Amino acid sequence: MPKPFQRIAAYVVCVRDEQVLLARWISPDGPRWTLPGGGIDHGEDPRDAAVREVDEETGYEVVLDSLLTVDSVHLTTGLDGRAIDHHGIRVVYAAHVTGGELRFEVGGSTDEAAWVDLAAVDGLTRVGLVDVGLAAWRAADPARHAVLRG
Repeated sequence: MPKPFQRIAAYVVCVRDEQVLLARWISPDGPRWTLPGGGIDHGEDPRDAAVREVDEETGYEVVLDSLLTVDSVHLTTGLDGRAIDHHGIRVVYAAHVTGGELRFEVGGSTDEAAWVDLAAVDGLTRVGLVDVGLAAWRAADPARHAVLRG
């Protein structure tokens, strides 16, 4: 029986001009697009972690607009086929860019960041969290997210 492992992480959905900000995660089985974000450090507020991770992975400064969803995933098979017991709790926020410039993370878990047309997301090799985050963003009150589109 594999040892149980739990990871709590914070992510951001940032949409403007019908594009979403994504980061390319270097997974064990090849690159996959994901929402910018990552693990919450011990004692760190999830909101602070989300803002920090966006800066680390994309170069942007963001302000959080709202909590979109808290998602949970329980994986029993790793990408390499091994038995695992991984429980991921993912806190997803809506945010908008307030500063910084797009750049790629160096020496981290991602190697690229990009604004991707919302219409093109379905054609990307991506993690399921992208779909979870965008579904929550779409379900939210559109008036609350007007700032994200312009």
